[in-house]
Amino acid sequence: MINVTENAVRQLQSLLPAREENSRKGLRVQVAKGGCSGLHYEMTLDERKEGDAVVERDGMQFFVDAESISYLRDATLDFRSGLTGTGFQIVNPNASRTCGCGSSFETTQSA
Repeated sequence: MINVTENAVRQLQSLLPAREENSRKGLRVQVAKGGCSGLHYEMTLDERKEGDAVVERDGMQFFVDAESISYLRDATLDFRSGLTGTGFQIVNPNASRTCGCGSSFETTQSA
């Protein structure tokens, strides 16, 4: 399953203030077809759907749909803030090739 850093948890906590309407929401991390290398990451605030794998940490939930699980196995979700960009980032050991933009990738299973 996907690993989630403390920085990613803190950022999601700041995006989802402790309100009743947000109690079932979390960050959906998924892989979609597209980008220069064939696959790219998508992230949205969402609620759990049937078939999702759920990583729960410090009261925050991260959802991965069934189709994305194999692409994200043992990947790490982090949140970084710096000169080269700010945002959620994925370090994915399953990526056999990435493009220069850093948001699309290819795996041996997607070839």
